[in-house]
Amino acid sequence: MRAACPQAAATPLVLWRHFGNPSLVQQKTPSIATERFDERLLADDRQDFASLFRLGISKARAGQLAEAARLLGRAAAANQRSAEVRTLLGSVLAALGRLEAAVASFEAALLIDPRSPQTHTKLGNALQILGRSAEAIPHYECALAAGDESADAHTNLGTALQLVGRLDDAQSHYERALALDPSRAELHNNLAVLMVRQNRPTMALAHYARAIVLKPDYYEALNNLGNTLQSVGRDADAMRQYELAVSLRPDQTEALINLGNVLAALKRPQDAIEQYKKALGIRPGCAEVYNNLGNALSAVGRSDEAIAQYRQAIALRPDYGGAHNNLATVFLATRRAEEAVTHYQKALACEPDNAEFHNSLGVALNTLGQFAQATAAFARAISLAPRKVEFHLNLLSCKRVTTDDPYLIAMLELYRDRAAVGIHSQIALHFALGRAFEDLGEHERSFRHLVMGNALKRRELIYDEATALRQFERTRATFTSELMSDKHGAGEPSRIPVFVLGMPRSGSTLIEQILASHSQVFGAGEIHEFNDAVDVIARANNWSYPEMVANMSAEQLRQLGTSYVDSIRACAPSAARIVNKLPGNFGSIGLIHLALPNARIIHTTRDPLDTCLSCFSLLFAGGHAYSYDLAELGRYYHGYHLLMQHWRAVLPPGVMLEVRYEDVVSDLEGQARAMVTHCGLEWEEACLAFHRTRRPVQTASMTQVRQPIYRTSIGRWHRYKDLLQPLVQALDLDSDR
Repeated sequence: MRAACPQAAATPLVLWRHFGNPSLVQQKTPSIATERFDERLLADDRQDFASLFRLGISKARAGQLAEAARLLGRAAAANQRSAEVRTLLGSVLAALGRLEAAVASFEAALLIDPRSPQTHTKLGNALQILGRSAEAIPHYECALAAGDESADAHTNLGTALQLVGRLDDAQSHYERALALDPSRAELHNNLAVLMVRQNRPTMALAHYARAIVLKPDYYEALNNLGNTLQSVGRDADAMRQYELAVSLRPDQTEALINLGNVLAALKRPQDAIEQYKKALGIRPGCAEVYNNLGNALSAVGRSDEAIAQYRQAIALRPDYGGAHNNLATVFLATRRAEEAVTHYQKALACEPDNAEFHNSLGVALNTLGQFAQATAAFARAISLAPRKVEFHLNLLSCKRVTTDDPYLIAMLELYRDRAAVGIHSQIALHFALGRAFEDLGEHERSFRHLVMGNALKRRELIYDEATALRQFERTRATFTSELMSDKHGAGEPSRIPVFVLGMPRSGSTLIEQILASHSQVFGAGEIHEFNDAVDVIARANNWSYPEMVANMSAEQLRQLGTSYVDSIRACAPSAARIVNKLPGNFGSIGLIHLALPNARIIHTTRDPLDTCLSCFSLLFAGGHAYSYDLAELGRYYHGYHLLMQHWRAVLPPGVMLEVRYEDVVSDLEGQARAMVTHCGLEWEEACLAFHRTRRPVQTASMTQVRQPIYRTSIGRWHRYKDLLQPLVQALDLDSDR
């Protein structure tokens, strides 16, 4: 959640901007409040009024405002009927920043000359600056009624009307001002700000553009134009406007912050970080900038630094719900689920009706296996935002649907009105209904929704199937038996790493949970540290995987292994084994063995049709673009299958253990003992009670691994046999299975 700078509001003409013009002395003006001046200014009424008045004007023109105020105050005391001196005194007091005293002086002038348009205008401006727009409006109206039909008069009234929410009235006065003075850039900016509030961004863009044509160095209009462009999704265009604004006023933070925000939206977090740091150099006490900087740091994986920025934002604003929420999200992503729950709860203490915060709390509670509390959090999110389909989908992760379930009824109502929700919500709705109808045993209806949801999701993804399948071929061609033999034994010899890998939905979470129930094993979840370490070496040498492996020296292989061990050791310093269960690591098995020759690898498998159907049933949080089309999914699985055959042929015996999900279900103890032995550990009975192990689990199997072994997922594909033919054909399996 990023905090953004708002549109710069339209501002009234500053009432002392024309000070020094001799005509000021002739202006007449009215007022509303009263304030007693310093009695010492009124004590001596013996001096000639005209002399005091002339001397006060002279001092004011010379910039000696305090002395001018003293003399004009004495002049006003000497002539109780002079509206002019009180109007001029009000202008001087306003220039000194004494706005309440200025209001009193203008008000006193109006008691003497209630029809003066100039004094009404000046009083209105003073009230505007004090934030009293509703009180300013009648004075601007009086100025117009008294004959001040100027662009300034209409602008001032329009601004006051806008600030009190009378947008249509404000628009008519801005348009009248533009008719009187179409070349004034400020009027176009003010009208554009109003149109943004009226949700008319196209018209607003035209007026901002005109303002900038008239005044190319108009910082406020450039910044506002950037805001409006970003609001309509034109981020790249917005960035250019912010850059122009920053170049004009590099010491102003609004455009710097907005530039950082749009760079973050454009997936350029490193550049965003630079802008946020510049803004903090100017405004070090801005909690929103610390929050945004935390978001950018989190986006580039610098979690510890992000946490520090969020904490700084919270220190400045303890009630900053967004910062608590973002801090919790980083904690959840870094496997600190208990701390995440604490800060989601703090975010909700700040904003108890924030539906997103309730949903995020539910996700964190689900991760910890606190399903009843998670269900309550999702239910609360839905009650606050009943049309947010994603909340319904999350709720179904921790409860089963019944025929008369009110959540099913609500989802069906959303489905009937699905054209009114965005495409992402339609996708989530189809996956939610697919899950719900499976709970009800309506398999054909369930599958129909899965097909529609997957089709919509596939349309928004860029998936180059040829490149993905060629990657499998390139990997097999690179990791020959000769290469594996030549580079054997060069890596880091640590026995700490364990890799559980295979296709998604093949039982890897269950296997990790069994191992993590052992007292000497830490389950780190789906972590990317090995791939990150490979990327570091690839970038440093301008290499690409897999061909780079042929060029890697023994030292580089050891460096890769050492870097990985150091990174995972931080997760659990005392663990004898640390499990990485990122399924896609199956593509790197050869390099894993070369860099970490004593690492143990466990390959999880499951019936191909059950595996692929489970993938097709799931809306993944990210990646797995191959899984949203049955034929593409089948061809990907076939490529994976061929690669695994290759690994079996080139790996030394004993490095990789094959574990079938169906075997674990039928013989839990036998398979669990084999896995523990493979990892070089002594047997512990706790591995059989894996469902009682308390640890965060962040995969789609978080509910299943907290139950004893069950058989209901085996052979699930049979319920959909007639509907899976595209998958069967792509897998090259017998369609009569």
